[in-house]
Amino acid sequence: MQPHNYVLVIFDSCRYDSFVTAGPKTIAKLGAVEARWSYASWTAPSHFNLLMGLLPHSSPKQVYASEYYKKDFFKFNERLGVDNVGFKSLVPQLYFPIFLKRQFNYRTHAMVSLPVLNPKTILNTGFDTFRLMPKHNDMRAMLREMRFPEDRPSFYLLNVGETHYPYALPDEPPEQWPRVSGVHGVFKHLDDHIVGGKLIEGGDKFFDQSKLDILRDRQVKAVGYLDRVVEELFDLVPANTYITITADHGELFGEEGYFGHGPIQHEKVFEVPFVEGLLR
Repeated sequence: MQPHNYVLVIFDSCRYDSFVTAGPKTIAKLGAVEARWSYASWTAPSHFNLLMGLLPHSSPKQVYASEYYKKDFFKFNERLGVDNVGFKSLVPQLYFPIFLKRQFNYRTHAMVSLPVLNPKTILNTGFDTFRLMPKHNDMRAMLREMRFPEDRPSFYLLNVGETHYPYALPDEPPEQWPRVSGVHGVFKHLDDHIVGGKLIEGGDKFFDQSKLDILRDRQVKAVGYLDRVVEELFDLVPANTYITITADHGELFGEEGYFGHGPIQHEKVFEVPFVEGLLR
């Protein structure tokens, strides 16, 4: 029996509570939505972890880390529809795309929205194709590029940018995007990654909570929009495709004086949604 096709969808910067507030009905068909924790608070290091097979983790008490990892890696047997996958299977490369190609002859593809994941980075290792999309916020354009030949299983990593600042949908004109003073000035281009930081009391008047609440509401609406795009993904993939939907990290919208993500030690930067299941 051929292994499952496997699609790993990463909603960039998506907070767990934003996801739950949106109430995505299509995505919930995969299974129960869990609150999990990212291994990193920024896009690039988080994706390194994801491509090592380290998906966002739960936080069980009185459990040895080694036992947790053993159980977590074993879950890939279900995701891939195979037997005997474990931590030792990923050694020595500890890199999921290489493992899939070597062990199970997968075709491996990545489509990413954020430039810090561009094809010149070492993330582009073991992939047959690795593409930085023309727009940072258009998951639907990724679906148009997906193919599932029957002779071999396929793995897709989709880094989705609608839930990343400025939380803009693809048909929203850039002049209508929110502008955060001090964020756009950090990088020359909007699509370059935002790292976040501490808001200065009495500083830029943009940083009042009512405006930050508007930004959070934009992320919630982005999840609602993506739920409809995921419905199209479900219609596109073949039967017996396993799909995991999660986030690389969360986001701060004014909690304790913080905005964004990156060099911030706060639970809302690490708490992410996690849901997965097999489409039959």
